[in-house]
Amino acid sequence: MDLHDLDHSFAETLLSQRHPLAPVLPSKYEVEGFVDEVMALFFPQRAADVRAPEDEVRARLTLLRADLERVLCTVVPDERSTQLAGRFSALLPGIYGMLRADAAAIAAGDPAAESLEEVIAAYPGFIAIAVHRLAHGLHTLDVPLLPRLLSEVAHGRTGVDIHPGAQVGLSFCIDHGTGIVIGETAVIGDEVKIYQGVTLGALSVSKSEAGQKRHPTIEDRVVIYANATVLGGTTTVGHDSVIGGNVWLTTSVAPRSYVYHSSQVRVRSVAETLEPLDYSI
Repeated sequence: MDLHDLDHSFAETLLSQRHPLAPVLPSKYEVEGFVDEVMALFFPQRAADVRAPEDEVRARLTLLRADLERVLCTVVPDERSTQLAGRFSALLPGIYGMLRADAAAIAAGDPAAESLEEVIAAYPGFIAIAVHRLAHGLHTLDVPLLPRLLSEVAHGRTGVDIHPGAQVGLSFCIDHGTGIVIGETAVIGDEVKIYQGVTLGALSVSKSEAGQKRHPTIEDRVVIYANATVLGGTTTVGHDSVIGGNVWLTTSVAPRSYVYHSSQVRVRSVAETLEPLDYSI
């Protein structure tokens, strides 16, 4: 079989596997465009026109609702898309207020942050939080698929993977961000700070546990340092606790606890550890 016949045969195989009633999902560009549109509307630092007049802002809000309605038509019946777009628009003032508090928390908690504007314009942790709050808003409205597609935008851009179902409190701070994973049923309180590489995961990935609380609860003002792993739906980290780097935690800890991983670090001179070199090149 020559290459032309092989391509024709494989194309027929691919086409035969397509379900005739399979939904047409929103494109990656539509979803990313929606995220960028919301962020530019919320924060002039992320917009081409930082001094848009009031009438233009109103027009952008109207356009945003229309664009969301069009995207929603790919995942819900047409008659529901208008209603859901309106209900989501009603959530935007609250989401905006939470994001302002998140940005302020990041700016206050990072000595390297020189301004609130810098955090909003350039910090990957803030972008991840912002997209999650949008995705979670759609998730609370029982919108299928689209919240997960939104979370993948943040994942691709920042390396932070937060399931849309995760409940996140006020003034959330993600420092650096890369490698963070937060599961569907995680509950995070107010003023929590999480560093890179942290996992809030499940003890089991059994499909039979779908719908149950599988991920931990993190109470107010907890700090979780880099590469710590906290697992289990019954695991609660009490308020005002500190979880040190590289900790593996599967049981609850009381409020105001300090949990740390102990390892031995030895420092020796190079002269003590290297054998003399007795060869040449």
